Amino acid sequence: MSADLGASTDRTAAPGGPARATEPQPGRASVPAPRGPAPTAALAAPAAVAHASDRGARIASVAIALAWHVAIGLPAVLGARAEFAAPAVVLGGWLLVAVAGVVAGVRLLHGAPLPPWPLSGLLLVVDAAVFAAVGDRQLFAAANWVWSTLGWFLVLAMWGRRVTGLVALLTTHALIALVAVLGHGHDPADLARYAMYVYGTSSLPVAVFVGSTTIVGLARERAAAAAAMHEMAAERDAAEQSLRERRDRLALVGAAAGRVLGDLAAGQADPDDPEVQRRCVLAAARLRRLIAESDDVPDPLLHELRAAADLAERNGLPIDLVTIGNPPPLPVEIRRRLADPLTGILSDARGWARLTVVSGPDEVVVSLVTPDREGPEAAGPPPGEHDDGPVQHLYERDGDIRWAQTRWRR
Repeated sequence: MSADLGASTDRTAAPGGPARATEPQPGRASVPAPRGPAPTAALAAPAAVAHASDRGARIASVAIALAWHVAIGLPAVLGARAEFAAPAVVLGGWLLVAVAGVVAGVRLLHGAPLPPWPLSGLLLVVDAAVFAAVGDRQLFAAANWVWSTLGWFLVLAMWGRRVTGLVALLTTHALIALVAVLGHGHDPADLARYAMYVYGTSSLPVAVFVGSTTIVGLARERAAAAAAMHEMAAERDAAEQSLRERRDRLALVGAAAGRVLGDLAAGQADPDDPEVQRRCVLAAARLRRLIAESDDVPDPLLHELRAAADLAERNGLPIDLVTIGNPPPLPVEIRRRLADPLTGILSDARGWARLTVVSGPDEVVVSLVTPDREGPEAAGPPPGEHDDGPVQHLYERDGDIRWAQTRWRR
């Protein structure tokens, strides 16, 4: 929403009759400010650390599976192809698993989900076919590549899931191998070799799978603990800084109020003097707004402005408070720079006042219109525009009304 809308609205003279401070009236446009939970370091940091740890483990697993399949399995298959019972099945199975492994590795490294059970079913079908096709002489040789490499491809297929699924697949792989061994009519020594092969080719993939999951979990927990500690430290520092600023501000406001009360007690100030009355109203408004800063309310800026408007009304000033839209969350310093200049002018207002707050997601405009008065008692900021850090101030007077505006833009 443009600040010009708030400006053009506020420059219209308010009625002279008394009016209560009001909420947005029917028929007025309202600009809701988006409100939602902002991501914090306590959530983002653990996810980032866990992602980095998991990606490193994925790269290692993909590299082991493909390197073992190509560097160890392929030379052995090519060297013993003449001794296979069905060479085409063994070579075709090797090629099919290689293609499936490359596709699974690429998707895994890019974070794309894999279809674990269809892929695992394909690998087990190739497993059974190769065991049947290698023949009796190559059953326990390196040319029977499914012994050494199939477990690693099962790890890729089940990555990110529970270890029980991987154990079940490796158990199925071991049963397929046992059927092949028994089918070839081997003696008890071959069963011992079978047990050693199953243990040797299954333990390392399971260890890598469980180890990577454990490391990722520990990394996430430690990052979450570190992020929570940093967030607590930042909140503590911010609270201490806010407390120091509040004490300093309270000291300044209390000193101003103390000077007025001291002058009144010493008889150096006349309670009927308009200037003395203005100083009292200004000191009371600042104290009231300072108290309102610490209130836990949905819209702190509107709450603080309402506190100033209530005080002005109690002192006999008819005032309209009109709000359009919902202010976004603002730091205390920004709220002070938006409200303080208008609070000072409001303490000097006579007759009536109109306070308007126009808010959008990226902009807040606060405007005050009061009758203009002549003479030294109407002294105020000179007309014109100037910046107070991230907040712009604009003052105008035309002899009939006095118009002041503070504006913040993201």
